Amino acid sequence: MNNNKTVDEQATVRKVTLRIIPFMFLLYIVSYLDRANIGYAALEMNKELALTSEAFGFISGIFFIGYFLFEVPSNVMLNKYGARVWIARILVTWGLIAAATAFAQTANQLYVLRFFLGVAEAGFFPGVIVYLTYWFRSKELATTVALFTAAIPVSYIIGAPLSTWIMDNIKWLDWSGWRWMLFLEGVPAVFLGVACFFFLTDKPEQAKWLTHAEKEWLLAELERDRQSRKNVKRLGVFKTMINPKVLYLAFIYFVYQCGSLGVGYWMPQIIKGFSSDLTHTQIGLIAMLPYIVATVAMVIWSRSSDRRNERKLHSAIPLAVAAIGLVGAGMLPGAMASMAMICVALSGLYSFKSPFWALPTLFLDRATAAVSIAVINSIGNLGGFVGPSMIGVVKGESGSAATGLMFLSALLLVAFLMTLFMRVHNKEPGQPLAASAH
Repeated sequence: MNNNKTVDEQATVRKVTLRIIPFMFLLYIVSYLDRANIGYAALEMNKELALTSEAFGFISGIFFIGYFLFEVPSNVMLNKYGARVWIARILVTWGLIAAATAFAQTANQLYVLRFFLGVAEAGFFPGVIVYLTYWFRSKELATTVALFTAAIPVSYIIGAPLSTWIMDNIKWLDWSGWRWMLFLEGVPAVFLGVACFFFLTDKPEQAKWLTHAEKEWLLAELERDRQSRKNVKRLGVFKTMINPKVLYLAFIYFVYQCGSLGVGYWMPQIIKGFSSDLTHTQIGLIAMLPYIVATVAMVIWSRSSDRRNERKLHSAIPLAVAAIGLVGAGMLPGAMASMAMICVALSGLYSFKSPFWALPTLFLDRATAAVSIAVINSIGNLGGFVGPSMIGVVKGESGSAATGLMFLSALLLVAFLMTLFMRVHNKEPGQPLAASAH
């Protein structure tokens, strides 16, 4: 039966998008806020707990060790129990641990809590990416992923002024502002986890909010999309983990994360270095600007990727732009010039994400892509340990974060070249491009 005559394609896709994306967007804002707000806490916390630059870099990065170790097992569990149950579990546990971080009294306690925060959150991002492939066709995937991952810069746009305002204004019960900030921003994840259990629908065939005709049309379209990708493979968990293409993409993402998270965690302290007269709230307001620019750039770039049905160059070019931006941020004198180049760098870093995450689904089937995305994300997120830690070591030795930014820029150029030299095979007209690595 051809449902195109009875179902409005655009209206159905819009209906699915409006049901899924805003809620996932909200979850990811809370997720990123709970992992990144340690950068704002550092404005007070480092002095109160006598943390060195090296210690703070390690506190920022150890989150990703826990994330790395439990990412693949978490995604296997998501496949077993379904997105609704498992994503709800992730939210509740990370919310409890994020709130508990407010009670830390020593660097060692922060090491432990941040490690377990990574364990709790492991599997969330790749799980959502795979979940989106259950609902959206390849031609919509980059834009859909962009709408979801735009939550990352938006979390900074919201989190920067919110976190710093809490620190400046809430000092109840003789508790420091940074402690209240960590506690108050951790609690919402627990409530959203409960909401997730009741709100999410695992698969289109279970969607009571779609009509019978809409469900039939969507399932037929997703099957047609799957059949059109003739060169996809289904691999077991272990074979996926050692697949050269998957490992190649994982290394690119590792280098990318070094740059992205290195800048993200240290930006409040970079901005504080512009002037000793800035309040925490003013630092937060200044930190919003690069993320506003990056959000706009990210959505425009992902739409270009979908419109042209092209992934490789749309993944590579932003890495080169980000590398240039980081060099400029480290070398140019003056706060205005530095902030302009940070805007350029973050625009490149965030524009990279959506085209890149469309790549694994082009050469692996959905079940295998679930594990591959987890592998890529877990290995890649080790860059979240290396990047902040490296800037911490460099800043501790040189007194300036500029040298660390140069190092991250060099890494991004390596990632740019690796992405650029991936082989891309054109398939028949109307079919997606397939990417493979040497």
